[in-house]
Amino acid sequence: MVAVYLDVCCLNRPFDDWVQERVRLEGGSVLSILERVRTGEWQLISSEAILVELEKMRNLDKKASIFNVLALATRMQEINQAVEERSRQLEGLGFGLFDSFHLACAEASGADIFLSTGDRLLNDGSQA
Repeated sequence: MVAVYLDVCCLNRPFDDWVQERVRLEGGSVLSILERVRTGEWQLISSEAILVELEKMRNLDKKASIFNVLALATRMQEINQAVEERSRQLEGLGFGLFDSFHLACAEASGADIFLSTGDRLLNDGSQA
């Protein structure tokens, strides 16, 4: 079974304003992935990093919607010493704090797929 880790940017996308074509395409793609999770084809991985980042979110409606999505998760990756060490390595390569934790959690959880819609993560990754 495919195990997928969606970072918070990705989890937000279905609940963003779909006026822009890019947001529509990304939002639709995330919904397609979540449908595979709902049908049991794929497995959604959550993490302590996701929960920490969501606590900072001010839009309570969007936050509640994302927590409903996370209820589909069958695995939870905690932030342990190995994740912290890997996150520091990734930060040293130029990734941002939350991005480095999401990547480290995805690696530690054994995710087959890591997805983000965050431009900063994608740009940082291309320079690492």
